[in-house]
Order: sequence, then C-alpha cells, then structure tokens
Amino acid sequence: MSFHPRMDYAPAKFHQSARALPEEGEPFAYTPENQAKFDACVKRYPPDQRKSAILYALYLAQGQQGSLTRAAMDHVATQIGCTAAEVEDVVSYYTMFFTKPVGKYVLYVCRTLSCALVGAERVTEELEAALGIQRGETDPDGTFTLVEVECLGACDRAPVVMVNDGWQERLSPDRVRQFLDDLRARGEASLSGCHLCKER
Repeated sequence: MSFHPRMDYAPAKFHQSARALPEEGEPFAYTPENQAKFDACVKRYPPDQRKSAILYALYLAQGQQGSLTRAAMDHVATQIGCTAAEVEDVVSYYTMFFTKPVGKYVLYVCRTLSCALVGAERVTEELEAALGIQRGETDPDGTFTLVEVECLGACDRAPVVMVNDGWQERLSPDRVRQFLDDLRARGEASLSGCHLCKER
C-alpha cells in the first residue's frame, strides 16, 4: 500500500514544455555597417568575455530586421562564441527583444508603482481602446505594438511611455489619442524626450 497518489504518465497528460521556438527566418548576417559596429563594441571586452557584448549584438540584429528569428540568434551566437541556447535564454528574458514582427512604434508603458499611482493602467486602457488591440498585440496596419513593462526609471515624470528608443513623460489618459495622432504625423520627433537629457 502506498500513500502516494497514483500518477498517470500517459504521454498526452505528462508535462510538456509550452516553450515555442522562434521561426527560422531567412538566412541572416549583419550588414557591413552593423558588423563594424559589433566589431568595435566587442573589442572593449577581453577575448574570454565576448559574451558581455550579447545584448548589443542582439540589439543590432533586431534593429536590422525588426525581430529576432532563429537564424539571427544563430548568427549572434557565432559572433559571440556561445551556443544558440544561451542566446535564446537572453532573448526570452528581456522584454525589449521580440521573436515575432512588431509595429513601427513599440509602446512600452511602465506599470510599476510610481506610474501606477498616477494612472498608467488607464493609459494602457486608453491605448488599447484607441488602437483596438490588447497588451502584447500589434494593430492591423503594423504601426503600433503595445507592451507593459516594469520600471523605466523616470518615476518623477510618471506615467512614462517609451516609444522604440524615444521617451514620452507625463502621458495622462486624456492625452493618449493626441499622443497617437502626433506619432502618426511626426514620428518620434513628437515625443517629449527625457528631461535628464535636456538638462545636461
């Protein structure tokens, strides 16, 4: 007699990982310009610490093709001198990397305490309503992708939305639709920018 419950190990019921591999994609290699940027960056590290440049290597690859396919990750692994699995571990950890195509503008809404207290959740809801999408989705014409993230480090200027590499501070829910119209019309030039950059 056993006190342990009977376990059904039939293949259909046994635990299976929900992890989905990124699409293979077209063959990938850095453009000559990006290769030169990578080569300049990796020289800053001792040869046995090339992996320290992995974030920059991925940033270049994603910037070149918009998202990270398996082919792009394999290229980065070769450049860095590590395994493709190690590259995928990094990609799956950080919210700034995408394995599926995203919109022209990725809207990162901070949802941490300071932004939450002054309406970040309502900003997200207004963005969802205006764009007709949910968090994690891209609008039908491929212009906007909406993502919620943890602290963006501008708590005194909350709510904060990062747009690609740009910055919009103090975005209130009632200004969301104008914010989107401005982005469509003037692109990242319409963003407020980071006040710390302006004050230097």
